[in-house]
Amino acid sequence: MSNIQEKIQEEIKEAREVCDINGKGSPECAAAWDAVEELQAEASHQKENEPQKTSLEQYCDANPDAAECRLYED
Repeated sequence: MSNIQEKIQEEIKEAREVCDINGKGSPECAAAWDAVEELQAEASHQKENEPQKTSLEQYCDANPDAAECRLYED
């Protein structure tokens, strides 16, 4: 996920440069910001598709030695 965040930051920087050169009302500026919005939407979709941990899994991550988190092998 950090890879897409880096790409978003790069696109934001590029969009600012394009807008400084061509003007904030230019079609090039609008297209540059559209690219940023599309990457942000993709990052949001990827985050939604990540499996969410249950409250027990979160508890066990924070307290691996708790009795509730013990794993027994046969």
